[in-house]
Amino acid sequence: MKRMLKLLLTCLCLFSLAGQSIADTNADAKIFKHIKLLAQHGNAEGQRRLGEMYYSGRGVPQDYAEAAKWDRLAAQQGDAVGQGQLGYMYYSGRGVPQDYAEAVKWYRLAAQQGKAEAQWRLGYMYDFGQGVSQDYAEAMKWYRLAAQQGDAHGQGLLGYMYYFGRGVPQDYVLAYMWFNVSAVTDKDSAVGRDILSKQMTSGQIAEAQALSRQCMANHFKGCQ
Repeated sequence: MKRMLKLLLTCLCLFSLAGQSIADTNADAKIFKHIKLLAQHGNAEGQRRLGEMYYSGRGVPQDYAEAAKWDRLAAQQGDAVGQGQLGYMYYSGRGVPQDYAEAVKWYRLAAQQGKAEAQWRLGYMYDFGQGVSQDYAEAMKWYRLAAQQGDAHGQGLLGYMYYFGRGVPQDYVLAYMWFNVSAVTDKDSAVGRDILSKQMTSGQIAEAQALSRQCMANHFKGCQ
C-alpha cells in the first residue's frame, strides 16, 4: 500500500510540473486515472487536484458537481487551496447552489492559512456585504494581508479603497502607490493609476512613485 501511494505521489508531482502545458488528451486521461486513485485513498492534495481536473474538464468531461465533491473532501481535511476553490464554487454557484455565507466560510478558512487569493476574496465579501455585514475596515484588513504577499489583486483593491476613502481616509498618494505596485502585473490597476494621475499634482505623483519603489524594495512589507 505504501509503495503504491509513493508511486501515486510521484505522479502527482509530475502533474504539478506539467501544469497546463499537456495538450495530449490521452496523457491527461492517464494523469486523471492516477490522480483519482490517489484521491480515493484519502490524499487531500490528490482530492483537490481531482476537483481541479473535473472543474477544467482536463482528462475527463467537465463536471462542476464532481469538482465540488472532491474540493469539499480536500477542504474538510484542511487543504487551504481546496478550501479557497470550494469558496469560489459557492460564490459563483458552480456545482453547488450559490451561497455567499458558505463562500465566506470557506474563504475564511483558506485566508486564515495565509492563502492570498482567499484573503482578497474574503475582503471583497466584506467590502460589498456579500454573506457578511458590510465592513470596510475588515475588507481593508484582508486586502492588506493579500497585498503584503505580493498579490496584485489585493494591491489593486487597496488602491481603490484609498481612492474612494473606504475604511481609510481618502489618500490619492497611497492609492497611486498601490495601483502602481499592482500595475506591474495587473492591467486594470494600470488603468486606475493613469486615471488617478490626472487628479494629482506632479509633486504628489513623485511622492507616490517614491513610495512604490520603497514598497517593492521591502517586498511589500511595511507599506502604508
